[in-house]
Amino acid sequence: MLSKLSTLIFGEPVRDKLPARVLDEINARQDTSERLISGVQMALIILFIALWSTAQKFSNMMSEFEVVPMALAAYFVFTLIRLVASHKIRLPKWYLYLSVIADMALLMLMIWAFHIQYDQPPSFYLKAPTLMYVFIFIALRTLRFEVEYIIASGAAAIIGWCVLMGWVLYAGGGMELITRDFVTYMTSNTVLIGAEIDKMVSFFLVTSVLAIAVVRSQRNFYRSVLQQSAAEDLSRFVSKEVAARITSADRQIQAGDGESRTATIIFTDIEGFSAVSETMSAQKLASTLNEYFGVMGDAISQYGGVITHFEGDLMLITFNAVDDDDDHAMNAVKCARMIEKLARSRTFNGAMLKTRCGINTGEITVGAVGAQDRLAFTVHGDTVNIAARLEQLNKEYGTYIMMGETTYQAVSATINCAFICETPVKGRTGEVRVYSPKG
Repeated sequence: MLSKLSTLIFGEPVRDKLPARVLDEINARQDTSERLISGVQMALIILFIALWSTAQKFSNMMSEFEVVPMALAAYFVFTLIRLVASHKIRLPKWYLYLSVIADMALLMLMIWAFHIQYDQPPSFYLKAPTLMYVFIFIALRTLRFEVEYIIASGAAAIIGWCVLMGWVLYAGGGMELITRDFVTYMTSNTVLIGAEIDKMVSFFLVTSVLAIAVVRSQRNFYRSVLQQSAAEDLSRFVSKEVAARITSADRQIQAGDGESRTATIIFTDIEGFSAVSETMSAQKLASTLNEYFGVMGDAISQYGGVITHFEGDLMLITFNAVDDDDDHAMNAVKCARMIEKLARSRTFNGAMLKTRCGINTGEITVGAVGAQDRLAFTVHGDTVNIAARLEQLNKEYGTYIMMGETTYQAVSATINCAFICETPVKGRTGEVRVYSPKG
């Protein structure tokens, strides 16, 4: 019952323990919020100084009104230090609590000085309009998603108002000042206890509502950071385009979900990779592949390709499967030529990794396959199978790029290609005409 009530009031709690890297990101955002709070505080203290300066022009008690400028000057220095420090370091909790207390202390001091400014009994300051700034100081703490500072600000406001009430009764005449008549309270220097309690109840209720709102927002904020972190982590295992599609889907992706698209596929494979890998340690092999995939990945992105799948030294690259690309066949051929050029012109961790490519254009299915609790987002179909077969066919003809008939027709007006052969493909009744770009 209590758990359901807590969830109703504060929202669904974050069940998972936040990893250290997520906490670091949250703290970084909190630091940004703290800089904003410091900036707003500086604006408020400048406003207070301007208001005090304006009030001084109409005051006849200049010599008796010295405590406020001293407090304003001290608080200005304190706020300036806070503003500068917030841009350089992470402010410690004790300093943040001190800032909350200093905020309210300054405000209560200004309210207390109200009766001196207008040469009135102490009860006069209980009716000062400066009271409204209390709510601004409490609300200011919501810019940082940590509820304890909101509660501390509200508690400081209630305690401060109690102190002001106590001083009125102590210095202004005691119980004789108390009245139960509201009209008398508004038209004289008497004190209506109920009215002052109403103010403190307002402080409490505003603090409570803001605290609840911040707890709810904090939980949503934590979940949002977790989801963003998960999406960023996901994009390291799949392409950022695939990760974006998964995380932005209107509903949770299910096994079998997919769409048909006309796209171009490239399969790549490193020539003689088994022999190369035998000469390397596991660590050096991993380092070599990382360097290779890094260089190739940049080239692939340059032409709008998306690496949909890695397997050993093999890459499955798609064009117009995830991101729209009206010229996908041409971009795929240009990308394959760049891959082949890079593989021939440089080494990777000291190794030459010549790369063969098979290119095919046609209808594919883009979507999720697998079991309900374990999915893979990939592309499949006859077009994909033919691209894989064309990559393997390079071995027989000593070529490094082969393309199917549809790809050839899309690029032949621009790229000079040679007809290589007609070859049967497993699972198809007819033969496939195969071409390779010249030069």
